[in-house]
Amino acid sequence: MSVQNVLDLIKEKNIEFVDFRFIDLSGRAHHITLPASEVEAETFVNGVAFDGSSIPGFRGIEESDMVMMPDAETAYVDPFTAHSTLIIMSNIHTPDGERYERDPRSIAHKAEEYLQQAGVGTDAFFAPESEFFIFDEVRYESTMNSSSFFVDSEEAAWNTNRKEDGGNLGFKVGVKGGYVPVAPVDSQQDIRSEMVRLLQESGLRVERHHHEVATAGQAEINFRFDTLTKTADNLMKYKYIVHNTARQYGKVATFMPKPMFGDNGSGMHVHMSIFNEGTPLFWEKGAYANLSEIALNYIGGILYHAPALIAITNPSTNSFKRLVPGYEAPVNLVFSKGNRSAAVRIPVAAVTPKGCRIEFRTPDSTANPYLAFAAMLMAGLDGIKRKIDPRALGYGPFDTNIYELSDEEKKEIRSVPGTLDEALDALEADYAFLTEGGVFTKEFIDNYVGFKRAEAKSVAIRVHPHEYGLYFDC
Repeated sequence: MSVQNVLDLIKEKNIEFVDFRFIDLSGRAHHITLPASEVEAETFVNGVAFDGSSIPGFRGIEESDMVMMPDAETAYVDPFTAHSTLIIMSNIHTPDGERYERDPRSIAHKAEEYLQQAGVGTDAFFAPESEFFIFDEVRYESTMNSSSFFVDSEEAAWNTNRKEDGGNLGFKVGVKGGYVPVAPVDSQQDIRSEMVRLLQESGLRVERHHHEVATAGQAEINFRFDTLTKTADNLMKYKYIVHNTARQYGKVATFMPKPMFGDNGSGMHVHMSIFNEGTPLFWEKGAYANLSEIALNYIGGILYHAPALIAITNPSTNSFKRLVPGYEAPVNLVFSKGNRSAAVRIPVAAVTPKGCRIEFRTPDSTANPYLAFAAMLMAGLDGIKRKIDPRALGYGPFDTNIYELSDEEKKEIRSVPGTLDEALDALEADYAFLTEGGVFTKEFIDNYVGFKRAEAKSVAIRVHPHEYGLYFDC
């Protein structure tokens, strides 16, 4: 969509406001809204100013002026506002017109540019499977003398004996019993369908939706793959519509990886492939899982750099509550075809040459998608550049259920870092692949690590309720 198309759309749809958005370091969207009467062609040239010092992880107060540069191609009508509003994503520039090196969306663009400069291919395609929970209620606090959280869902396993208006009608979802049951066990068909309807109206091609494994309202909606930056934009749109549709239904949605103990967490499995002028580069008929050497080298790069990569793809302390054995979490840094216990899986069911892809199963939705997808691409391209063979490094293929291996057999398999701090240590030790072509900068990495270490410390120093059960009677 061109700038003129946007201006025409404003007139055709009687748009009252235009909402310009940018993404912060953590992957959260921020916005400034202009009356549509104030939006002209020059707005897309001069940008929209904002205070960068008020955004965590951006700039100091002494150099706070920043500019949003709108991307007309991202425009869509907000389905929730009372006054007709057009949403437009933006890149961030400095006042002198340069791309801001800490802008996640600009980093995503640079990664796509580097793909072509490297001579590997023309397009990298991404498709995230971003799981989430829909709760009826959430309460939490962390104060000097109190620390707690509480979530609830009408379909939760713990509510089989709860008194409810009209009587408890049963059909609750058991622990790990939520994978694709029909109603009345699946009580959230309609809310997910409404999310899909709004996503489609907003321009996304949705492929399917369903209830996921966990009790208490775990869900998944899959939308069509696209190129790197466009997929990150689509994921931001997806999360916005999921959050706000849930709120319209009097519920709350969260993409937090592990919002409760004792059942599966929510991941963001990411499917990836590279094409060159429309030709798929990952396909080689008759090879293992029909994978080409380029695809295997790409996998080699992902697995080789995985400990560092996870600091960006799983960037929260809560991420590592999910990455534990026993809950279908991909903690084993190996690859396999069709095997969901491996960090990298190669889908083999109903796959065509153009559908040939790899699936990195470790990430979760606390990741900033622009940074995460860019980092994954850079790791894979480094594998191609250095011809990293995952087979030679002992990364697989493992076509058995790794969870059922003996402890002795598991010793030979690398695992993901155990904490966010361990992942950040790995990133500090292994970041050169990210700085190729100036995609990420050393300054960005240093700032990012410091930002995330502060988050980790804020959690580590707080008293945990479970500690009372362990130590209070000492």
